Amino acid sequence: MTPQKRMTLRNTSLVLEFILVGFSEQAELQLPLFLLFLGIYMFTVVGNLGLMMLIALNSTLHTPMYFFLFDLSFIDLCYSCVFTPKMLSDFASGNTISYVGCMTQLFFFCFFVNSECYVLVSMACDRYVAICNPLRYTVTMSPQVCSVLVSGSYVMGFAGAMAHTGNMLRLTFCDSNIINHYLCEVLPLLQLSCSSTRINELVFFIVVGVIITISSISIFISYALILSNILRIPSAEGRSKAFSTCGSHIIVVALFFGSGAFTYSTTYFPGSMHDGKFASVFYTNVVPMLNPLIYSLRNKDVKLALGKTLKRVLF
Repeated sequence: MTPQKRMTLRNTSLVLEFILVGFSEQAELQLPLFLLFLGIYMFTVVGNLGLMMLIALNSTLHTPMYFFLFDLSFIDLCYSCVFTPKMLSDFASGNTISYVGCMTQLFFFCFFVNSECYVLVSMACDRYVAICNPLRYTVTMSPQVCSVLVSGSYVMGFAGAMAHTGNMLRLTFCDSNIINHYLCEVLPLLQLSCSSTRINELVFFIVVGVIITISSISIFISYALILSNILRIPSAEGRSKAFSTCGSHIIVVALFFGSGAFTYSTTYFPGSMHDGKFASVFYTNVVPMLNPLIYSLRNKDVKLALGKTLKRVLF
């Protein structure tokens, strides 16, 4: 490649605009899709913001468990806001995104998704201490420890996002600018690059592998110990109460990691990119909407706090 051509490609990548294909190019589907995702987005914002306000306003919920739940709702709210407003605007107007805008969206999406993985691990550790070592719960899960766990989650999320985005910035995009997705994701972008992506793929598998390994092993060990402890509880009522404190978190973990694993395993194969795009809807849009409902409907403390707050506001 001549120096002149290399300089041309470099200049092109700096001013490049990507085209997000979205879900469908059929005009008759744009309005129904817009209304569907607008409804999901509104439920996500209201549900997560409402749960955050409920936890902040009720002193009975100022415990380690709800401290982590507050952060989970905050992360769900933020990463939904990273791409959903742009996705909604694409239904009504042009579906282009600038190079800088795409890299920015990629960074913040990776940051919040990675952080959520580690927050879910922190929540599993919290449930382990609460059930397996209840007498030392307040000492072990002190405010300082909880703050360190959450701060560590954000630091690890930031490191992963920097690794993905930093390596993406070194690539040149010169052949195609059409992203077969509704947001700037790592794998769809890698398939557009006309330069070598071996380092990016290596970094992707290392970062994702570290996240999956740490998260899955930590959560598995925590719940294996929790289950072992629950089975030793003599009364059926005690076992039921212990299971109920973990049920919501187990459901959320299964939905988040299960849908995410299915999405990435589908998206990695070029021929399955179209299917992976639709599979990612559950992991990126539906799960953040369901999390507040899962914790609210299955949690007596949240329902009692909600009732008290509504009475205070109305009467």
